[in-house]
Amino acid sequence: MPRIIDTTDPNYVAYRKIFHPKSSGAHIIPNVQTWRPWDTLGMKFLRSADHAIVFIHHCLSWDRVYSWLDRYKDQVLVCSTRPTYEWAISRGKKAIFLPLSIDVDHVRQFQAKKTKRACYAGNRWAFKREDENKNIPDYVDFPPPNLPREEMLRFIAPYKECYAIGRCALEALCLGCEIKPFYHAYPSAAYWKILSNQDAAVLLQKALDDIEKGVNAVDCHDYLEYNNMV
Repeated sequence: MPRIIDTTDPNYVAYRKIFHPKSSGAHIIPNVQTWRPWDTLGMKFLRSADHAIVFIHHCLSWDRVYSWLDRYKDQVLVCSTRPTYEWAISRGKKAIFLPLSIDVDHVRQFQAKKTKRACYAGNRWAFKREDENKNIPDYVDFPPPNLPREEMLRFIAPYKECYAIGRCALEALCLGCEIKPFYHAYPSAAYWKILSNQDAAVLLQKALDDIEKGVNAVDCHDYLEYNNMV
């Protein structure tokens, strides 16, 4: 079994007291066959590994955030946005563009009647109303801080509209919300399309197979099957 760095890592468990991003790949890894170790968090202090499959967040500042990966050999960077994917390629890295995915069946359990107007979903610490790049109306409801994942889904479910990006946007869509753009990097709600973890695992397996055959970069949108998965 390849080594896996994820949210169960003791160093991460200690760190999550002040920082708690959503894990990538928890439902994907068991469905993908590979000899490579996994690093689903991409954090410097967790000590990645040579040849690892590394999930990285949206970032266009390699020198500031991810230059530490340069010390490792033959890693495959799994990128959840196309700009990050293109940026990884420009750095000479093996890269895969794999859109974000969610556990669709689990999220749908929390669907509820729409009785409220609009909410924000995401990391409260990452949002500041005075940030000119994040435009959200004053009437929007915010979740209490540090909500467990399932409580966040219950919070979102009764709202008709949801200001969200990333997995939060996918989960809100799955709950029947209309996604409202608010951040300049994602100016259209059309960017977000529901992709299940199971389908993402199929895409990633195909991509890794291509990488092992000598391909250096794979955009999963290029697989014809993808159009039938969203």
